[in-house]
Amino acid sequence: MIALLTKPGSLKRGAQAFFEHQAAGGIVLMIAAALALILDNSPLSWLYDSLLQTPVVIQVGALLLDKPLLLWINDGLMAIFFFLVGLEIKREVLEGRLSNARQAGLPILAAIGGMIVPALIYIALNSGDPEALRGWAIPAATDIAFALGVLALLGSRVPVALKVFLLALAIIDDLGAIIIIALFYTSELSPSVLGIAAVGIAMLSYLNYRGVTKIAPYLVVGIIVWVCVLKSGVHATLAGVVIALFIPLRAKNENGHSPLMQVEHGLAPWVAFGVMPIFAFANAGVSLSGLQFGDLFAGIPLGIAAGLFIGKQIGIMGFVFVGVKLGLARLPQDVNWLHIYGASLLAGIGFTMSLFIGTLAFSDPEHASAVRIGVLSGSLLSALMGYLVLRASVARKEPTAQSLGERSALTDAGVAQ
Repeated sequence: MIALLTKPGSLKRGAQAFFEHQAAGGIVLMIAAALALILDNSPLSWLYDSLLQTPVVIQVGALLLDKPLLLWINDGLMAIFFFLVGLEIKREVLEGRLSNARQAGLPILAAIGGMIVPALIYIALNSGDPEALRGWAIPAATDIAFALGVLALLGSRVPVALKVFLLALAIIDDLGAIIIIALFYTSELSPSVLGIAAVGIAMLSYLNYRGVTKIAPYLVVGIIVWVCVLKSGVHATLAGVVIALFIPLRAKNENGHSPLMQVEHGLAPWVAFGVMPIFAFANAGVSLSGLQFGDLFAGIPLGIAAGLFIGKQIGIMGFVFVGVKLGLARLPQDVNWLHIYGASLLAGIGFTMSLFIGTLAFSDPEHASAVRIGVLSGSLLSALMGYLVLRASVARKEPTAQSLGERSALTDAGVAQ
């Protein structure tokens, strides 16, 4: 192995093969989270905390943005992530798996059940604590990169239709999270600043209406919209989704490509291997000093972990079963109920999305630590059990030419993100 890696170009080819693998994004996320945990429980914990609290100031005239590095990551970098999510949602709704009612029925039912039941479990376990109830939406989220990364570890043995189902479920789940953030995690609004943002959105609409295919004008106006949303009281990440909805999909630029597809494919690696690991590193650190076993069963961590691990599988399996029995949807070809159960477990990997909603729900360190404990324990348990169930459900086989072609098409469509 050492001799192989010392050959000219071997290391480069190996690195390229790793980053092109569907599981790479999830692996990098896991490494970033593990590094945060290690640092926050080492003698260098002061360095980790000081880094995240480093003030970062940008001022242009009277406009002042003064935030610690952690909030720039959560409000700025995550806006880029939600921009990519918005691009994916628009593409899927107009031309992808969510554009056909028969195809969309199953993942829509699964996503609805996978959001409602975990939230109800969390509420039931925290009904006596009004402050803790602010976190009801934390276990409703699914981490698309982690879930698909675990699924990719099983290789070609997993039916392509199951990958499509899980991808569509996660995208709809992201849309649900966007709506929840907009409705329930918005502070006091500034009408004047929102008015300026509305003017910027109108300009984006005009650019789209005129068929402008260059990305630069959308980005310039988009940055203005993001700053206004940041100052308005609405969470700044939602600006990323709004901007994405105006990027043209069906128009062709000077290279003959769809502007949306070109931006999505160009941005996806930066989000998977840059934005998301940085967010995970900044938000997964939790001190285990003084942590006792009984702390895992406190209201917030137990509600999150139970919602992710138990609520997701009950909600998804229950809604899908009822939908299929009522004729509202049907299982895809080559997908059986054990496959769906395994996917429902993987949907319990909340991680980055759950951590993000947790930052919106709670600002004090005590609650933030409880959120991280619940998210990490529930996500890890879901990932492990989901992998084991799916590994038992698929027969070991060599990839056929057809499956390789389908897998390549799926990767091109954005699953590797």
